[in-house]
Amino acid sequence: MIKQNEFKLRIVKNMELTVNHPNKKKILPVKFLSSFKRRMGTLIQRAFKFSFRLVGKLPAKKNLVIFESFLGKQYSCNPRAIFEYIEKHHPEYDMYWSVDKRYTSVFDKEGIPYLKRFSLSWLLNVPRAQYWVSNSRMPLWIPKPKHTTYLQTWHGTPLKKLAADMKEVHMPGTKTENYKRNFLAESSKWDYLISPNPYSTEIFSRAFAVDKSKIIESGYPRNDILYTGLNAENITDTKKRLGISLDKKVVLYAPTWRDDQFYSVGKYKFELQLDLNNMKQELGDDYVILLRLHYLIADDLDLSAFKGFAYNLSRHGDINELYLISDLLITDYSSVFFDFANLKRPMIFYVYDIETYRDKLRGFYFDFESQAPGPLVKTTEEIIAEIKMFESNGFNPGESMEEFNNKFCGLEDGRAAQRVVERVFQAEPSKQVMNNF
Repeated sequence: MIKQNEFKLRIVKNMELTVNHPNKKKILPVKFLSSFKRRMGTLIQRAFKFSFRLVGKLPAKKNLVIFESFLGKQYSCNPRAIFEYIEKHHPEYDMYWSVDKRYTSVFDKEGIPYLKRFSLSWLLNVPRAQYWVSNSRMPLWIPKPKHTTYLQTWHGTPLKKLAADMKEVHMPGTKTENYKRNFLAESSKWDYLISPNPYSTEIFSRAFAVDKSKIIESGYPRNDILYTGLNAENITDTKKRLGISLDKKVVLYAPTWRDDQFYSVGKYKFELQLDLNNMKQELGDDYVILLRLHYLIADDLDLSAFKGFAYNLSRHGDINELYLISDLLITDYSSVFFDFANLKRPMIFYVYDIETYRDKLRGFYFDFESQAPGPLVKTTEEIIAEIKMFESNGFNPGESMEEFNNKFCGLEDGRAAQRVVERVFQAEPSKQVMNNF
């Protein structure tokens, strides 16, 4: 007979129950544990949704504005530009940022008022706010009160297919039809949507199923600084603050994410294809390179071997500051090149996987190869050659760049934030504040 002390029970990481015995091992699945965890998550979400809806039935807090950028991870982009314009010109508004608790340090340092995302104070204020301003989607389960005006600023001029225009979705944790249905359920809550140009207006209207009467064709508020802040003093101050040598030219590398490269739902990975050793050897005497990865890319780069040459500024709050100090941009299919084009500086497109990205993952809205405002390359050696060519021959924007800017940057003049605020905040009629749902 087996003695009781010969058994040892343990729960292992893969959520299985293992029974150890001197002569045999038996694995018993305990799916009820993972099922219990899922059910608890669903119950918590339902309770939070119910509470949000209940608080939203209270009278609106007039002039309360809640801002959020990239899921609460940054103080940046169009919401930041609108926030700073209102702060300067309309002090009557009470403004807070919705911030992921892991990213509060930036807001503490800058003295920016914020609410921790999904905290009690967040729950007691967001449903009663008169305005929401966000540049990315909010969780679908959050209901929007009738008294709230939801200004969606979005975060880029589209090159790659969006939402309803996508043939297939390769992101983890969803299927094509579910992704489209959920996206359009979110966009139906938007009262206003900012567009940077007529080209984007046509795409946004179709891909997001948003009526054109809700679209504010204003240019992007985040690009105002590319006109108002373009001076030697600002550039010098920013370089000093970031510890970048004043006598070096600056290359900014800002790639986008790949839908099919991920660790898990919401955590994407990115494999750096640049040969930094080669770039440092060929360009290190005259250049530094700033790496700015997309906010969805989860990797932390180890650049310790390239100290003084390569800087990881993926966590830097506002990419527009990096635009201003950069002499040249390297990107791929990211919408950053539409914004950087306002500066009329050289760009190189590092598109080592263009066939896959174009034909499988997303697809493009226009003939990118023929209309990109700069050379397309597939190797680090080609990048180095192009940089040396710019160095030798100088950079002349030319007619193609002028045509590109007229189409995509024609509305940019440093006053986009003013136009948005005047349309949404200064002319917005009073909304019903009782019986909000």
